[in-house]
Amino acid sequence: MSTKILWADDEIDLLKPHIIFLKNKGYEVIPAVSGNEAIDIIDKETVDIVFLDENMPGLSGIETLKHLKSVRPQIPVVMITKSEEEHIMEDAIGADIADYLIKPVNPNQILLCLKKNIDRGEILTEKNTQGYQQAFRDIAMKISDSNTCAEWELVYRELVKWELDLERIEDAGVGEILADQKLEANSRFSHFVAKNYEDWINGRGSEKPLFSHTILKEKLFPDLEEGKTAFLFVIDNLRYDQWRSILPMIHPYYHVDDETLFYSILPTATHYARNAMFAGLMPSEIAKKYPQYWLNENDEGNKNQFEQPLLEEHLKRFGKNSKISYSKILNMDFGRKVLDNFHGMLRNPLNVVVFNFVDMLSHARTDVDLIRELANDEKSYRHVTATWFSNSVMLEMVKFLSEKKVPIYITTDHGTIKIERPVKIVGDRNTNSNLRYKVGRNLDCSSKEIFEVKSPEKIFLPKENLTSSFVFATGNSFLAYPNNYSYYVNYYKDTFQHGGISLEEMMIPFVKLLPK
Repeated sequence: MSTKILWADDEIDLLKPHIIFLKNKGYEVIPAVSGNEAIDIIDKETVDIVFLDENMPGLSGIETLKHLKSVRPQIPVVMITKSEEEHIMEDAIGADIADYLIKPVNPNQILLCLKKNIDRGEILTEKNTQGYQQAFRDIAMKISDSNTCAEWELVYRELVKWELDLERIEDAGVGEILADQKLEANSRFSHFVAKNYEDWINGRGSEKPLFSHTILKEKLFPDLEEGKTAFLFVIDNLRYDQWRSILPMIHPYYHVDDETLFYSILPTATHYARNAMFAGLMPSEIAKKYPQYWLNENDEGNKNQFEQPLLEEHLKRFGKNSKISYSKILNMDFGRKVLDNFHGMLRNPLNVVVFNFVDMLSHARTDVDLIRELANDEKSYRHVTATWFSNSVMLEMVKFLSEKKVPIYITTDHGTIKIERPVKIVGDRNTNSNLRYKVGRNLDCSSKEIFEVKSPEKIFLPKENLTSSFVFATGNSFLAYPNNYSYYVNYYKDTFQHGGISLEEMMIPFVKLLPK
């Protein structure tokens, strides 16, 4: 079906060459010689776009525009005028025009305007689909050949780029191909991590990534200066693709000075990864050096309640004895109270603000049917995160700090992955309940989709008893007990979980932003 254009201009007869040009390109043009005639037509006809002359006798272009928008607000309107006066342009923009053209217009200008406002979706789909098809083979080769952290980072950045580009098109088939490619990437990445993790954590080998316990020392502490302030925002459970989805809302206020992808330690869970980040130590080192600040899996209590003292001790070891502030925000009301204190916090060299929304979203999605429907796939999961951020007190904080010319840092403790493939595992009654990793005695799992660590001390994890071991799920698998297996699998399948090995859980952002 051809695109219908309503073109209102009191000199419409002079535009016949343009109309013929558009008809030859497959467009249908309905002419009108006044604003009133345009309004009559819009009441009877369904059109896709309106070209509207600004300077018509009788009902002016601006008046016609306001009426059109009151009855058909979704129709894009392109204002065409001889005048370049600023107030006319502002009036038109204020009335929500889609585009603005200055007379005399040529046919190619009009065609470009139509492509931008009407055919954009179709062109975008075609170009992105062709682009991914051309990139597919190159990405597949990179996945097959990647043997270093730097190579895997390039793979993951490219996969996320295409995931974000392709979410704007309607071709589900292309999305499925990309999902399969991500599945293959995660399978190979998991083998890469399992092969190298122990050496990395022990400082062996020429190449090792930045980890949770090294990221602040390498990327934040060297920037801290007396007499200046910085803010570190930690968004629990934020994946790299989610970070990229909220970046456009930060861009008007800050520019990215450095975007690093570092690795969450195993398990990729808050108890381990965030404590390690704030302490600058691996979990077993925390348990040994600061036993009062560490709780094991089966201990009662909040296992991340000592983040501030761990960070203060970390700073002291680095030679920084300055006062810091630490705030953990679980709801909007408390967030506003923290924001109200920002003026006073500007005197601190470092202020840390932790947001738990994304982590709460992933857990709520497991337990609440409504949330499952709102975030039922990767795309909607990103969109819910972006919607939260656009209405969050964190964005208000970003705007405030931008005005004060304060540098900010944004990071997370781990990511999350949508789980699909169950793996049977057997453990004793004291084994933890996490779906992506298990710690306990007598763990038994025959699957090749796991990474088993029988000596946790070798990767600096606490060993609660002599026979304790850790088992980590890889890719999009999850660990399920044989008892009540079918119910368990059906309940948790397609939920977002963390704790295991995948690109999404392990390779996470640390971003330095400078005010514009």
